[in-house]
Amino acid sequence: MNYLFGNQKGGVGKSTLAVLSANYLTLVKDREATIIDMDYQQSVSQKFDKAKVLENAEPYEVLSSTLETYPVLHHVLSKNQAHAVLIDLPGKLDDDGLIPVFQSADVMICPFSYDEFTYESTVLFTVVFKRINPRAQIFFIPNRIKANVKFEIMQDVNEQLAKFGPIAPVIPDRIDFQRISTFHTPLSLLPLVTPVFEILFESLWKT
Repeated sequence: MNYLFGNQKGGVGKSTLAVLSANYLTLVKDREATIIDMDYQQSVSQKFDKAKVLENAEPYEVLSSTLETYPVLHHVLSKNQAHAVLIDLPGKLDDDGLIPVFQSADVMICPFSYDEFTYESTVLFTVVFKRINPRAQIFFIPNRIKANVKFEIMQDVNEQLAKFGPIAPVIPDRIDFQRISTFHTPLSLLPLVTPVFEILFESLWKT
């Protein structure tokens, strides 16, 4: 199963959520997982390489990939349907190389925040993705949400995004998210992310 983490708006935490998801699947649910890091910043790959030096055997693999090399990785990894492939997408829509990546997705996990610019970017990203891959599910995660967000904004955005797919509980903004690694999720974050990942697991990852 292929799970894409994407949004054309930067700073919404898609790389962090990809790592947290892989940690949850492998360390909590004992599932096999691989992250494919396609983001230009390669932040997940850097975390993985750094952690490998300091820790024991890694719980999952992180593979760096470009849009050009992705089809080969997909061909190999897709042979095992029980294996969860988590893909951290580059934050753009203007490359035709994204089309086969979008087409290969079973699920798009789309983090967003409650501001007008991010909302508009999220809707555009969603519309483009659904045109390329109408069969895939989309799951929205309000991420890095500050406590002072106005309820009226949240309600309006949720109503619009819910037309495309379900919306997870809010993940609040916390400094501890900077401490995650590909080997470890800080215990202080588990109460914040577990409700979201339990929903994802029951509705998307369990099969």
